Amino acid sequence: MSSKSSVFAVIFISSLLVACHSSKNFVGNISKQEVRLAEQRLGMDISKHDDVALMVESSRWLGVPYKFGGLSRDGLDCSGLATVIYYNVYNTKLHRKSIDQFNLDSRHIKRQKLKSGDLVFFSITQSGKAIDHVGVYLKDDKFIHASTSKGVIVNNLDEQYYTSHWVSGGRVKH
Repeated sequence: MSSKSSVFAVIFISSLLVACHSSKNFVGNISKQEVRLAEQRLGMDISKHDDVALMVESSRWLGVPYKFGGLSRDGLDCSGLATVIYYNVYNTKLHRKSIDQFNLDSRHIKRQKLKSGDLVFFSITQSGKAIDHVGVYLKDDKFIHASTSKGVIVNNLDEQYYTSHWVSGGRVKH
């Protein structure tokens, strides 16, 4: 093969490799299109986030109605949402009740130490003592949870309601 042919072959193969690489447009196993859709649904930039899989999976559950004891897209409750997100993203099984997720599945952490994927625990009851609500921390003080009135939504920990019912963060033991 002549040197011109060799140069042409190298250029041709290189252009194929570059074309193949750029046509995938993946972040891990997740397409850029899925990332863009998740960003729109969550209302936040996630393309450079350390845990894109968490963000994309969380966005898939937005709008699912609340259903006590539910574990599907037909409806789920707060601990059910944490359970399915953890299983789908981290292949980790959590206990089914928020109190068990608090006591058995996680190490308690302060709000200032929260990282994406940590659990956030609240006491919504009037006694203010029982853990009865859980969400999954996303980033920038935002968390996803299943609200009894609005289904799966994202809220901010700085909102008065959540500040007044806050109990603790929880880092899941793997």
